Amino acid sequence: MTNDILQALTLLKSKKWIDLTHSFDQDSPHFFMFNPAQIKTLFSYPDGFFAQQFTFVGQYGTHIDAPCHFIPDARFLNELELKELVLPLIVIDQSERAKQEPNFSLSKDDILQFEATHGIIEAGTFVALRTDWSKRWPSQEKMDNKDINGNNQTPGWGLDALNFLFEERKIKAIGHETFDTDSAKDSRKNSALLSENYVLAQDTYQIEVMTNLDQVPTRGAVIFNIVAKPEKAAGFPVRSFAIIP
Repeated sequence: MTNDILQALTLLKSKKWIDLTHSFDQDSPHFFMFNPAQIKTLFSYPDGFFAQQFTFVGQYGTHIDAPCHFIPDARFLNELELKELVLPLIVIDQSERAKQEPNFSLSKDDILQFEATHGIIEAGTFVALRTDWSKRWPSQEKMDNKDINGNNQTPGWGLDALNFLFEERKIKAIGHETFDTDSAKDSRKNSALLSENYVLAQDTYQIEVMTNLDQVPTRGAVIFNIVAKPEKAAGFPVRSFAIIP
């Protein structure tokens, strides 16, 4: 009897795997309200082994946000099902636009234009917004992209686009390369992160500060979001990767 699971693994390992995760340390860019990570060596090889202590906020580096990050009484990270973390991946490329219009918010019309070229976005997918913002890593200054008034200029998801994707296309989760779901312009205008709040209110997760989306096709890949399982956590650094056809 053949083992179809092992055959599937052999097939997957014959494909190209793309790391979608930044490595991070105490000098890495981070959301302005958080402290830098601290990494301390507790034991070194003269002690017989090498061990470190890491201190960082859950939303650090490439990370996953659980529903409870914004929504009271919503699911914690450890309550996400394993199968939710492995999904078909669709990448919406807005990298050229981000060069000229760093404050843009992706709209429903943008989604419809994407679908006119690439086909309907299927239910149950993970949709990533590619802006190539990750190419600014590891510079905090370039990631923030402040204007002359000290305001960040970063792209993001418009609320109408997210409404359409979750309520009409029935997608499962989203991801992006910036620190926030919302564009910096929208977050200032609304004095809130309305798009991020909306996503997490769908009882799902998002992946922030992704990288290497330029190496992934528009559709056909599968994303794996592998994460530790701290009890009752709102988020944690994640190891996201894609297997491409």
